[in-house]
Amino acid sequence: MRLYRIFVGLSAVLLTMAASGLGASRAMGEPIVGGPKAHLRGAFGPIIGWPLIPLHAMLMPDGRVLSYGTDEQGQQTGLFVYDIWDPSRGTGPESHFVLPNTTGTDLFCSAQTLLPTTGEILLAGGDETIDGERNYGSAGTTIFDPSTDTMRAEAPMAWRRWYPTLVTMASGDVLVVGGRDTPTTPILTPELYTPGQGWRALAGARSSAAFGASGMNWFYPRAFLTPRGRVAVLTNTGGIHLLNPAGNGRISGVVAQMPSGHRGLPVVMYAPGKVLSVRSSRQVALVDLNPATPTVTLTGLVSQVRLWSNATVMADGRVVLTGGSAALNQLTGVAYHAELWSPEGGVWTRGASARTERLYHSISLLLPDGTVLTGGGGAPGPRTQLNAEIYYPPYLFRTDGSGQLAPRPTITTAPAWLQRGQPFTVQVGAGQTIRRVTLVRTGSVTHSLDADQRHFELAFTQAGSVLTVTAPASAFVAPPGAYLLFAIDANGVPSIGRIVSLGT
Repeated sequence: MRLYRIFVGLSAVLLTMAASGLGASRAMGEPIVGGPKAHLRGAFGPIIGWPLIPLHAMLMPDGRVLSYGTDEQGQQTGLFVYDIWDPSRGTGPESHFVLPNTTGTDLFCSAQTLLPTTGEILLAGGDETIDGERNYGSAGTTIFDPSTDTMRAEAPMAWRRWYPTLVTMASGDVLVVGGRDTPTTPILTPELYTPGQGWRALAGARSSAAFGASGMNWFYPRAFLTPRGRVAVLTNTGGIHLLNPAGNGRISGVVAQMPSGHRGLPVVMYAPGKVLSVRSSRQVALVDLNPATPTVTLTGLVSQVRLWSNATVMADGRVVLTGGSAALNQLTGVAYHAELWSPEGGVWTRGASARTERLYHSISLLLPDGTVLTGGGGAPGPRTQLNAEIYYPPYLFRTDGSGQLAPRPTITTAPAWLQRGQPFTVQVGAGQTIRRVTLVRTGSVTHSLDADQRHFELAFTQAGSVLTVTAPASAFVAPPGAYLLFAIDANGVPSIGRIVSLGT
């Protein structure tokens, strides 16, 4: 029943977006004009106010964005409030709903992900103050219910965790790895959460190499479910470990090696079983998790060191890199420009420049209309960024240099639920020729990590205005949850994405 209410609410949001022509971006104000190179670089919209610093942000199944991390003055604490942004209502104060956190858990630097079996959101860990000193780990388990916009506390984890990572498994259970308890105590043992049952420890997967102090590997471990059912952990020190969550859990030694990295460099899964990881010295590693033993190759260098940048997969499968600077959380070598990477060419091209810096505690999130929300930074920082900017990718603009937005294909009907490996039908606008159908798992981002996003090209045929599309078959490749479904026309322009549920 809860999922039904969520998707009914989503239908209302999408109808509002579709009626406006462009979608959320038009509902946010006048259509943007991007300049003569917008079709190559994209464009950033104006700076818009945000009621708190969004250290944490995720796109929910109803099309709204949950964000949290500070109070309304941008001060460190997730103890008091959180925000719900409704893009269909624009970007003014009326589009935000700032609500009280009544759980007693400070969610600052926790982790968040969707529980696909319930439609709720799991928030694990956070910040605890002991004897007047902040930044100890919290064992708190918090559940956010989008159908009521309320939070509740559940039975805690066995270990207190600050800076943990959550990974959704094929079963819909959620694995938590990493984090720390005290400033000198990393948490080495993963735990597995089953809705309705709570947590159980995976003592056999305890690992100081994967989650220990060396390289600060405990800091939001870069962990991803692989097509073979293991969880790959990409460490800052360069080693890749494979975690088997079955039974008591097991974890390997290093099975592959990347260049050394840093906790402030982003990583994202850009294709089934394939991860892009920005490493030190501007290097970028492509990690293929499809073989039994992962393989590592290098792709093009980024233009500069971009610590605390964010990497986001867009509707067409390209990756956009935003924010960051050459020195940790300093206004030194600030990277205002976006960079775009294509899996086909393997090179980075320069994108449009933002109006303000995005450093530590900033975010980037793909929205249903194909734009990318960027925001936050601060707590602490050289700037307290109670604001956001929206990036309009090149695929939204006409290619004639006018800077005008291109006409978009439309999805007029699509199912709310997809069955694994089964065909489903999508209706598009009359006379529209579709060249690609893509599926992007909805994002959940914090601290330069979006462990939820992943991108798929779907096989399809078109007869008139009806597309017959095949859903991904494997839950290891496409974990259960909410996904954005895009139809892309012959000019490379995507439709507004429909949020669909896969495997729940």
